[in-house]
Amino acid sequence: MWRVLLVEDQAIVRQGLKVILEQDEKILVTHEASNGLEAVEIVKKHPFDVIMMDVRMPKMNGIEATRIIREQFPAIKILILTTFNDDEYAYQALKQGASAFLLKTSEPNKLIEAVYSAMKGGLTLDDEVAAKVMPRLLQKADKPTPVLAIELTEREVMITKLVGEGKTNKEIAGALYLSVGTVKNHITTILQKIDLRDRTQLAIYAVKHDIT
Repeated sequence: MWRVLLVEDQAIVRQGLKVILEQDEKILVTHEASNGLEAVEIVKKHPFDVIMMDVRMPKMNGIEATRIIREQFPAIKILILTTFNDDEYAYQALKQGASAFLLKTSEPNKLIEAVYSAMKGGLTLDDEVAAKVMPRLLQKADKPTPVLAIELTEREVMITKLVGEGKTNKEIAGALYLSVGTVKNHITTILQKIDLRDRTQLAIYAVKHDIT
């Protein structure tokens, strides 16, 4: 059972999200918060697997709350859910380690799919958001020479490429004929070499350095 924290300032929206998510037997909403500051305090007291986070909230917005929580509890997957199709919000959310950026206009099944993807190590972007964010990342892309300087092996470069394409560990393992455990070990080594925190940052790195 995956324990979920809902962070949304509108109670009626929280209840709607709770009903949608708990249609899946593996998902249980154990706590709710009305702003980012409250969410940070709740996370310090209770264990969670997933947080579904709104962006615009009083006291502390979702992007700042994501930054704080990811620094202290990097294993928690955070999914950003908002009414605002703004590439800046998405870009900042990804920088802080969010595992998804979805619009509240998304189909209910997309929310559940995003939870499953996050728990497998995947990254989910709403199509409209991805269309804005990816070109922005590519425009800021550096030359790929830093990758060579870091001396990633050919296998590590391929895994980085697949992470940048949004593949899960299982999908990468299938593509490269490796075990999921071996893929996880490779990703850990890559993160250490490049000095990154998690696979979301690695996915962004892959796009920025044209490894996709």
